[in-house]
Amino acid sequence: MSLNLAPVGERKKPGAGTRTADAEVSAVRAALASNRIPVPALGVLLLIAAVMLLVNPSFLAPGNLGAIAEQAAVPVVLAVGLTFVILMGGIDLSLEGTLAAASLATALLLANDRNTLDLGLWGMAIAVAIGAAIGLIAGASVALLKVPSFIVTIGTWQIGLGIAQLLFGEKPPRVRDETLRGLASESVLGLPGIVWIAVAVVIIGLLVQSRTRFGRYAYVIGGSEETARLSGVPVRVYRAISFVLAGAAAGLAAVLATARSGVGDVGIGSGLLFTTLAGVVIGGTFLTGGRGGVLHSVVGVVVMVSIANAMVLAGVSPYIQQAVQGAIVVIAASVTLWRARERLRVVK
Repeated sequence: MSLNLAPVGERKKPGAGTRTADAEVSAVRAALASNRIPVPALGVLLLIAAVMLLVNPSFLAPGNLGAIAEQAAVPVVLAVGLTFVILMGGIDLSLEGTLAAASLATALLLANDRNTLDLGLWGMAIAVAIGAAIGLIAGASVALLKVPSFIVTIGTWQIGLGIAQLLFGEKPPRVRDETLRGLASESVLGLPGIVWIAVAVVIIGLLVQSRTRFGRYAYVIGGSEETARLSGVPVRVYRAISFVLAGAAAGLAAVLATARSGVGDVGIGSGLLFTTLAGVVIGGTFLTGGRGGVLHSVVGVVVMVSIANAMVLAGVSPYIQQAVQGAIVVIAASVTLWRARERLRVVK
């Protein structure tokens, strides 16, 4: 056995670079362990890219990646708002109805071929406000009347559709506002404006989640509503706010969807509820509340859009595509909730 007989002052000490590297590794490990990063969803995204590199390399072409980003913009905005509702243990099924009402409002309040109105940006703001108002109806019903959120939001879904059908008339109003149309047709750094708006919404959602009392309380309420109430958290108020945010996000998503299509349409949100909700589940945001977050939901939505895009490029039948997407959601939900089964002790 050898002994270190060097004077104390001459003994080698760990270098600053080593300590920094160890700290960085520890920080990465802590981030992964804390579930702040949606590692499984990111792994699925990389797997899709690897498979498509062999099946059809054009999947990774810049043009196709830009198309995926554009296709994901609307459901990503929806997912940011929906995430806060789900984090608190609720659900919002009214997205397609809210999209329909806000889309018709957008088309009819901006320059169009149906009337002489031309409110410009104010028209877009009113569309977002209509979405928030529908969300407020749902939030007040859940928070004050204590009606289950999935029942209430089925009702507000129909309210939105009813408003849209009333505004629709005999044919869809065509938008002539150049500013709105430019959001989808004009590019910045190779991507259309609607993509950058979606990126801005994601950043705002992450800041709300991590830097505000509302965002922190969302996890507390979703983890244990009774504990949150005993701690003095105004649970009803925060639940209502979450539905208002989800409705406002749906209103903004309707503006973006209308910019892409160029018309106000009752069916503009068809299929988006499935894509958004499936993305939330795949990303790792628990439907039971308290786990996940904005980043998880957004990555999950990108996974769903990428899977759909990949199957189209691979020549998969549309009917098989639907079956595959449904199977993926079932598997993702089962895997995500598996570790929570002991805590839940029920199958909802």
